[in-house]
Amino acid sequence: MEISLRKIELEDKELLTSYLKQKPYRSCDLVFANIYLWSRKYRTEFAIVEDTLVFCGFQEDGAPSITFPIGEEGQVRKALEVMFGWFAKQQAQFHMHLVQEKEFEQLEAWWPGKFQVAYNRDAADYVYESDKLISLAGKKLHGKRNHINRFKESNPDWVYEPITAGNVEDCFQMALKWREDMQCEYDVEKRDEMCVTLNALRLMEELELQGGLLRAKPGGEVIAFTVGEPLNPDTFVVHIEKAFADVQGAYPMINQQFAEHAAARYQYVNREEDTGAEGLRKAKLSYHPAFLVQKGIVTLK
Repeated sequence: MEISLRKIELEDKELLTSYLKQKPYRSCDLVFANIYLWSRKYRTEFAIVEDTLVFCGFQEDGAPSITFPIGEEGQVRKALEVMFGWFAKQQAQFHMHLVQEKEFEQLEAWWPGKFQVAYNRDAADYVYESDKLISLAGKKLHGKRNHINRFKESNPDWVYEPITAGNVEDCFQMALKWREDMQCEYDVEKRDEMCVTLNALRLMEELELQGGLLRAKPGGEVIAFTVGEPLNPDTFVVHIEKAFADVQGAYPMINQQFAEHAAARYQYVNREEDTGAEGLRKAKLSYHPAFLVQKGIVTLK
């Protein structure tokens, strides 16, 4: 079977989402907005194989790596058999990324002992109970409540607003100032992340993203904003969160307010991975996640 890989475009949203909705897991990676926005940085293509959706990325040496096919179980096995042949034709070793535990269990059931998996802690998503992010109740989150109280004391006229076509430009301008303050031009990872952030703001409507912002006073400049979307019926995912570091409590405040206004009807909130950054890992752990979503690399034994 000939595999036709295609670059991901905005007009593919309806097609890809129709398959992505069949995936019941809580990983932040396989949602259209994330895939589309990051595919400009990390070359990602897709193909429909045996009525399943397969994404193909490329490793540092240029070798291909696919995702676990998304579709009905019987079709998934057929698609994998096709992809085994495709790797052989490419003269490449079989390589699959973003594999979750249930998917590896399925591989083991179909082909016992054929594959091995290596999970990457740096890529694990942090998933929280939404009601705890909103209430911040309990001794463990006492410090977060204190930060928010200090924010409110320092900014008694603060306002929260959903991001709309009427105020998204204010977020854009705040992001540009944040980029300058954080000297993103001198850090490749920060520069790439800011590029994704600006494109997300620019394409909020097209990508059907939701967002929220904070101002210290009505009509004042934006001091924090965040962007996310529903991931599945019980989980909301937060893709982007930015706040000025010199505004005490701005990060905990936008986190709590966005959870309250956008994610209250969902059981869980996925706040993505820490990429191995020590400070970010400490911050994410301080909110005491309900669980982590592990993602691994599968290769032949």
